[in-house]
Amino acid sequence: GEPIRVLVTGAAGQIAYSLLYSIAKGDVFGKDQPLTLVLLDITPVMTVLDGIVMELQDCALPLLREVIPTDKEEVAFKDLDIAILVGSMPRKEGMERKDLLQANSKIFKSQGAALDKYAKKTVKVVVVGNPANTNCLIASKSAPSIPKENFSCLTRLDHNRAKSQIALKLGVSANDVKNVIIWGNHSSTQYPDVTHAKVNVKGKEVGVYEAIKDDSWLKGDFILTVQQRGAAVIKARKLSSAMSAAKAICDHVRDIWFGTPPGEFVSMGVISDGNSYGVPEDLLYSFPVVIKDKTWKFVEGLPINDFSREKMNLTAKELIEEKETAVQFLSSA
Repeated sequence: GEPIRVLVTGAAGQIAYSLLYSIAKGDVFGKDQPLTLVLLDITPVMTVLDGIVMELQDCALPLLREVIPTDKEEVAFKDLDIAILVGSMPRKEGMERKDLLQANSKIFKSQGAALDKYAKKTVKVVVVGNPANTNCLIASKSAPSIPKENFSCLTRLDHNRAKSQIALKLGVSANDVKNVIIWGNHSSTQYPDVTHAKVNVKGKEVGVYEAIKDDSWLKGDFILTVQQRGAAVIKARKLSSAMSAAKAICDHVRDIWFGTPPGEFVSMGVISDGNSYGVPEDLLYSFPVVIKDKTWKFVEGLPINDFSREKMNLTAKELIEEKETAVQFLSSA
């Protein structure tokens, strides 16, 4: 077959180091899909990229047709089938969230414009770099000729974290847990919701609340653990999540490419337009979705109780504030 063109930005970074091998060996696009990997990063780390190119060559991977390292947007974004935007300005000590937004709104405005100008109109764009939801919204707004639905941001890591916390609590495999939901922002206001989740216990599928029989844990420590897991990893490892982030990116992109399994939904940050859950329009908000033919749809008709509603509104409020801040920076830029 024809190779597909896959871009990874921030390609000299930690997440990419775990991610590139998985993509190149066929974990994401399948074992018979050849690919060209395009690696974008900033000029000072181009020698690091050269080392990564050597390593990818040395893996002797049959699917990998070409690796293109670059620091130029016009090279990186040309004719892309998929763009995985991992690179962003990380939060440094003493930085306010709004400083982070200001630095990143410039990057994602520029990359959105480059997508608009050089990439295929069918390109799928996945934003990982934080603040992921708002960065993704900015990229989408800066690429008016690419459908908004083609943009998504990563909340799959939070989704996987939620799944695994339930599995650990019940002593089952993570595969036995399905249909957890992450609502809202990829931040500590996100709402991990297991009201609609199911778990397979001894061959029988039951609701998570019924299986765990500990509502105070599910409404308390469980939610806090998932919300604050990223910070806990940084505290322990002195570095942010990389292996687990890379795995989540693979899951997210593979589901876009091949669709979600029957009877299962996943969490993805997507444009909120036309949702039936009362989330304001024009936000990049994490919803439960099903995917078929590379197209996602909201999971409709899930009943929302008062506890959930309050948490969903709270994270929407944060996203509205972030969007307003980012839009100010963009209009003054």
